[in-house]
Amino acid sequence: MASSVHLTETFTNPPNYSFPHHRLQTVLRDPSKTPIVLVACGSFSPVTYLHLRMFEMAKDYVRQNTSFEIMGGYLSPVSDQYKKPGLLSAHHRVNMCTLAAEDSNTWLMVDSWEAFQSYQRTAIVLDHFDHEINTVLGGVRTESGEHRSVRVMLLAGSDLIGTMSEPGVWSYTDLEHILGRYGCFIIERAGTAIDQATDNLARWRSNIYLISQLIQNDVSSTKVRLFLRRGLSVRYLLPNSVVDYIEQNGLYQDEASSTNQPPNNSTDKGKDRAVSAGSSKKEKETQ
Repeated sequence: MASSVHLTETFTNPPNYSFPHHRLQTVLRDPSKTPIVLVACGSFSPVTYLHLRMFEMAKDYVRQNTSFEIMGGYLSPVSDQYKKPGLLSAHHRVNMCTLAAEDSNTWLMVDSWEAFQSYQRTAIVLDHFDHEINTVLGGVRTESGEHRSVRVMLLAGSDLIGTMSEPGVWSYTDLEHILGRYGCFIIERAGTAIDQATDNLARWRSNIYLISQLIQNDVSSTKVRLFLRRGLSVRYLLPNSVVDYIEQNGLYQDEASSTNQPPNNSTDKGKDRAVSAGSSKKEKETQ
C-alpha cells in the first residue's frame, strides 16, 4: 500500500450509529497471508443476487490467486444525497441490504455509515472502514497472538474502472488514495472496454485485480425496477426476503415516487466539478 494517511482527521457518525462487526473474522488463520476486508459501495436500489455474487467471485479469486485472506465483506449503500433517478430512501435500501446479507451469507455485513449522512466520497468511505477496523477494533491477530492490520479493498463492477480512466471524472488525489493505498477487485462484465481502462490506470495496475465472470450475469437494479413498474415478477433475481420486503412496502411501483430529487432543484453542495462528476458515474455498475 502507499500512504497510510487518511484524507480526513475526523469522522462524523450518523445518530445512534455503531459499526457492524458481528461477522468480522478476528483471527488470521494463515499467518503468511495479508488480512483484507472487501467493501462494495453502491446504490443497491434494490440489492440483487449479482451484488451478492460479486463477493463470492472475489472470495474464489482471492483463495486461488492471491496471498490475501478475507476477514469480512461489507455492503455500503450510498447516501440519499447522491440524488440519482430510482434511488429509494436510505432507510429502505439499508433494510433490503441487511435482509439480503443476513439470509444469503455468513461473512457479509451492511454498514449504514455512508447511507445516513451527507454524501461521502468513496475514498473517505474506505478511510472510515480502515479507521473502524484497524484503529477502533484494533485489527486482527494471528493464532499465536501477533497483531496484524487489515487491508481494506474496494469491490466493484468493471464500469467503475471505465469511469476512473476518464479524464476529469475522478480527482487524481482520490484515485491515488483508492487504487494506491487500498486497491480494488473488479468484476468484469460484457460491454466494458476493460483493457483500455486499465491501460489508462497503469500507474496502479498492481493494485487492480480483475475477476472474470465464468457464468455471465447481467442482472441490474435498473432492470429490476423496470420489471417492478411493469408488474413483472423479480423472484430469483433478488433474495426472497428482499422481494417480500418490496411487495410488503409497495416499493418501485412508480419511478418518480421512489426517486430522491434535490429539493427546490438544488444541487450537491460543497463539491468541485470533478468530484461531482465522479459521484454521478462511479456506481453505474450497481444501479
